[in-house]
Amino acid sequence: MSTRRQEKISQVVKQAVSRAIQQDLNDPRIEGIVSVTVVEMAADLRSAEVYLSVLGRSPGAENATYAAIRGARRRIQGVVAKAVKSKFCPVIQLHKDEKFKKTLETMNLIDLAASEYRHDDLPDEEDMDQAPESVDPPTEGDL
Repeated sequence: MSTRRQEKISQVVKQAVSRAIQQDLNDPRIEGIVSVTVVEMAADLRSAEVYLSVLGRSPGAENATYAAIRGARRRIQGVVAKAVKSKFCPVIQLHKDEKFKKTLETMNLIDLAASEYRHDDLPDEEDMDQAPESVDPPTEGDL
């Protein structure tokens, strides 16, 4: 359970890291969409685990982007130090967050299964031609 202070500092760190990636890093390897998904603060506020979601045109481009960001960790740390108004600046550790990609893959699999189910549920044209004719309900004399 995080304290209110941890939550405030984690929001400041999240915004500072995001701003640093978008505005301060000029590495040509950084391409695609990079977002800071989660920041977990230590109880003593001296370290922060920062999770990044990287979406690119290929897995190789995503790995290159993540490597470039990890290489610029000190520069990002400097931006965080300027943003955090506290006795100590949390030391950031960057991690790749795969949850969003896994969620997208799961949603695609669900869509694929749903479209196959709908396709299998529809009667074929041959089945429509061989459908039984309508039967009249029984009358009192039939019972």
